[in-house]
Amino acid sequence: MELKEELYRLCVDFISKREAEIKKLVAEAQDAANNETKSSAGDKYETGREVMQQEINLNLGRLNELGKLRSALEHISPAQTGTVVLPGSIVYTNNGNFYLSIGAGKITVAGTPFFCISAASPIGSKLLGKGVGYSFEFNGNKFVIEKIV
Repeated sequence: MELKEELYRLCVDFISKREAEIKKLVAEAQDAANNETKSSAGDKYETGREVMQQEINLNLGRLNELGKLRSALEHISPAQTGTVVLPGSIVYTNNGNFYLSIGAGKITVAGTPFFCISAASPIGSKLLGKGVGYSFEFNGNKFVIEKIV
């Protein structure tokens, strides 16, 4: 499988795995809220249900954010190529390799590490639209674009 396709697939897997984890947390919180029984402590029942509802709302917000990441990823074509950095580009620098897609962290493919970053991230915004030879500093480190795939 081509490197770009593999990185793209791994980003999709990242989102799917996170969605499954969050859906499980929502279901567990919903079960806990449904199984909360009224006690003689009075407000304890309502407080417990409210805490569970807040947990559900927090996780539903996280699911919404993952939906936005999935949408951003769907706008990337693993087949696109170019001489400047675009969403979907693999960028090799003297200080690490980047896949401009979503913020999925470090992913290793065939022993080579890649940092999956968003175009809106600090490094992503510095790379976007630039070509081979472009250099910039970030956190005291100098980055030079060596290759764009």
